[in-house]
Amino acid sequence: MGKMEAAIVTGNATAAHRGRAVATPDWRRLWRDAVTDPHELLALLDLGHRAGELLPPSADTGFALRVPRAFVARMRRGDARDPLLLQVLPQAAELASVEGFGFDAVGDLNARAARGVLHKYQGRALLVATGSCAVNCRYCFRRHFPYAEETAAANRWRDAIEHLRADESIDEVILSGGDPLSLSTAKLGELTDALASVPHICRLRLHTRLPIVLPERVDTEFVAWLRALPWSVALVLHANHANELDGSVAAACARLRDAGANLLNQSVLLRAVNDSADALAGLSSRLFDCGVLPYYLHQLDRVAGTAHFAVGDDEACALVAALRARLPGYLVPRLVREIAGEAHKTPL
Repeated sequence: MGKMEAAIVTGNATAAHRGRAVATPDWRRLWRDAVTDPHELLALLDLGHRAGELLPPSADTGFALRVPRAFVARMRRGDARDPLLLQVLPQAAELASVEGFGFDAVGDLNARAARGVLHKYQGRALLVATGSCAVNCRYCFRRHFPYAEETAAANRWRDAIEHLRADESIDEVILSGGDPLSLSTAKLGELTDALASVPHICRLRLHTRLPIVLPERVDTEFVAWLRALPWSVALVLHANHANELDGSVAAACARLRDAGANLLNQSVLLRAVNDSADALAGLSSRLFDCGVLPYYLHQLDRVAGTAHFAVGDDEACALVAALRARLPGYLVPRLVREIAGEAHKTPL
């Protein structure tokens, strides 16, 4: 074989190898392959021998485990206090009954305006687009929400669209869930086509954790859908710790920005996960590296099963004061609490 022929063969092989390297796995396959067994999760992290100590005595906490394997890969092996692991691992503390922690801490059920539509704030309506998530976060404020009866996708979105059309004060629609990116892009397109028929809507907001835990969801089809939307789009991500934001997440954020989305992040202040100035400052800095601005730092919604994550208000305010002393203002998220029945988030 001559030098030129060898170069062509080598070049083709290299190109093929590069093609395999950049190929994006189908996000639906990765979704189906998520870890759902707590014992398997601990085994993957070399913690299987501590299952009796770390897991609740009953496997049934009323809230199943689900976590994508790529997110597990960002956890530290052998570390039972890893901040990513603590967000997803069922714990015995979830079974405790704690005064002040109930099933609807933020008043979702009282804010129902139509099936799957929550209308709490002036000018904004939230659609519970789905009950599905790629990851089940143990602190989830909707872990007890009746998704079977309250999703806006019912009746092909008709009830939700009719409510939005009838109220001309609504100029922003928020897609939430569950996670709206759990829906297929075709299903999202069906929804946004219907929303486009409501003339007074001028902004769309999506609250999602999928680009963090399953960045493959931001695929070519999704980016094309996002780029074609007729409104200004705010895409609010949800990351709680800098270790969640690896190179695959940064690449997904770049694709979202290229499609015209404004990227914000909201976090929850969580005991043993991010309750230090170092952890919060690291998160803000890493978010900015990924082209995302910190937006809200939420005090924990007081939902049954989550009390072990709670951080007191005085400690929370001290942490934010420490952030202000070491970070530029645009990297300091607003510390807020959602109070049922209030007209807006309450700053702390």
